[in-house]
Amino acid sequence: MNTAAFLTCTDGARLGLGGAPLGNLFEAMGDAQARAVVDAAWADGCRTFDTAPHYGHGLSERRMGDALRDHPRSSLRLSSKVGRLLTPQAQVPHEQHSYVNTLPFVQHWDLSASGVRRSVEDSLQRLGLAQLDAVYIHDIDAATHGPQAGAVLRRVLQETLPALAQLQHEGLLRHIGLGVNDHHIVEQVLRHADLDVLMLAGRYTLLDQAALPSLMPQLLKRRVALALGGVFNSGILATRVSADRPMTFNYAPAAPTWIDKALGIQSVCDQHGVSLPAAALQFALAHPATQIVMLGVRSAEQWQAARQAEREVIPADCWQQLRHEGWLPPDAPLPEGAP
Repeated sequence: MNTAAFLTCTDGARLGLGGAPLGNLFEAMGDAQARAVVDAAWADGCRTFDTAPHYGHGLSERRMGDALRDHPRSSLRLSSKVGRLLTPQAQVPHEQHSYVNTLPFVQHWDLSASGVRRSVEDSLQRLGLAQLDAVYIHDIDAATHGPQAGAVLRRVLQETLPALAQLQHEGLLRHIGLGVNDHHIVEQVLRHADLDVLMLAGRYTLLDQAALPSLMPQLLKRRVALALGGVFNSGILATRVSADRPMTFNYAPAAPTWIDKALGIQSVCDQHGVSLPAAALQFALAHPATQIVMLGVRSAEQWQAARQAEREVIPADCWQQLRHEGWLPPDAPLPEGAP
């Protein structure tokens, strides 16, 4: 299936809105604040939106659907995920899987054909819509599943992907892919199956180019549409880096090696009057495999700050120095106009 440019609709906007904050990731936001975030992104030209049952145990999907339902369906791209099913429970903990004040559900893993069908149908009901533009199989890597990772991969290949293909045939979804933080699992799946789309978080960034040597060329060759998430590596590239206060990398306290590298990159950016978030965002967008970058923001102001970072002028000398000092690999594509 040709997925060329489907993630970005017809307007060519290259920033999409990720739904994790709308599910109260780490801290709560009210319904009005969540609606204001979606409305601000829409008003600014964003037409690509992503959510998941995992995000607030259905809360993000409900809020996303409420905010988008009155817009023309053909004018937007909306994705969700499968892998976790939600079961009603009257009393739930205040915090579940880093989400607070969730809806009254608990989650469990289910990648079976029946579980996938139920997951997609449940998501459509929470969203109040009849079709998803993409469905990503969520978090099937070894870091999530440990010793069961091999069995999970086999089930994905033998049952989950065929079930999604059937739902695609029935018209409940348009494109099939993975939503993961680990590039290795993508390469394993691609050895045995085709994908339409990929949402990859954190493995192709200004700080971490782990996916560059082997995965990114495959995505281009096989025409897999790439939505990059986590381009700020869950926080360390989002503001100024400091060795004197806690920094977050990959949703955990950053190791000293990552902090040192981020400080080195920041030093070069400072010499050229460039903000670190602007360099991070524009680097991620520069790879020809990248169709769109998905951003999780908590306010209209954060969305506008990202849009400003996308437009910030970065001198070619800045990119050249980052490469010369070894902070970027020699084969990493740089923004247009850079050496």
